[in-house]
Amino acid sequence: MENSLPLSDCRVKKTELVINRLHAVLHGIALLALFYYRLSSLAEIIKNNDTALLLPHILILISELIFSFIWLFSQATKWKPVTRKAYPERLPGDEKLPSIDVFVCTTDPNKEPCVKVMNTVISAMTLDYPPDKLQVYLSDDGGSVVTFQALKQAWKFSKLWVPFCRKYRVKIGCPEAYFLTDETGPVATHSRVHS
Repeated sequence: MENSLPLSDCRVKKTELVINRLHAVLHGIALLALFYYRLSSLAEIIKNNDTALLLPHILILISELIFSFIWLFSQATKWKPVTRKAYPERLPGDEKLPSIDVFVCTTDPNKEPCVKVMNTVISAMTLDYPPDKLQVYLSDDGGSVVTFQALKQAWKFSKLWVPFCRKYRVKIGCPEAYFLTDETGPVATHSRVHS
């Protein structure tokens, strides 16, 4: 492979790293002290045979354990915070780009409306990528006739839509989002981007 500049770089945020780790250590010490207190008070309740206080203390201990595990798992992203920067201008020419396959999976048209699935398929077809190196597949695990008919209609529509998007460099390739107006949804008409 030829030597070239990387397409992206990743840098550690050192100040945030120190602050986050210091916070995690202090929070961990506080949790250990809390659990020591809870377990010692629970042992005292058992020793005094005070059954009225036993259930509330056990429930509080269980809830604190659950919240502590949630906190612990959230620390993975904070332990080593990074910032990434992409350099799309360093991408090779179209002839050097690899072929890509996009798989859209669906199973039940009642749970995943066909309009939404077909918008996803058509959006994938309008990706800014060389058309001869882009393959889009729909995997219908339910084998629904409704999905098949919707795909046929989406294919007919895409024969007009995809060239339109490429010609006018439309940034919003999803037909549903593109055609939304102020009256029909949150996306304003000025969000349609033409170059």
